[in-house]
Amino acid sequence: MRTALACVAATLLAACNSDAASRSAHAQPTPASTAVEANATVERVVDGDTIVVDIDGHRETVRLIGIDTPETVKPNAPVECFGPEASARTKELLPPGTAVRLERDAEARDDYGRLLAYVTRASDGVFVNLQLVQDGDAELLTFPTNTAHADELLDAARAAERDARGLWAACTG
Repeated sequence: MRTALACVAATLLAACNSDAASRSAHAQPTPASTAVEANATVERVVDGDTIVVDIDGHRETVRLIGIDTPETVKPNAPVECFGPEASARTKELLPPGTAVRLERDAEARDDYGRLLAYVTRASDGVFVNLQLVQDGDAELLTFPTNTAHADELLDAARAAERDARGLWAACTG
């Protein structure tokens, strides 16, 4: 019996240690989530707050609602502070082939014709918009009609700024 308990304890300890070691270098992971039903698949990341997805064979450019990342690909504009890092983080969270759940808010599209959505990774329920804000890879950008998650994004933005995570540490002034 003691041997069996020791094996269980050792297995749990090893699992906990490997879980801690495998966590991202970013300061605040999203709380444990659960899988959700996918309704799109990521084709590619354009920049930190814009992705291209496949929805039933139809390609859509999606602008993540409630956040803004520094520019990296805007025509006639310089690459902004922390832009490459923010884009890299979105690519890390949403590599090609990632199944996602898109959630719309009040407005379907922006002035550029992009689909506006909150993006959740289907495999583990990570709310990507929120994760980017929590990690300091994105700032809060709320428009009055699209506010379903404004409060939680605001709380995450305040904490990231207070704790000088990501762009809040790199882009002073």
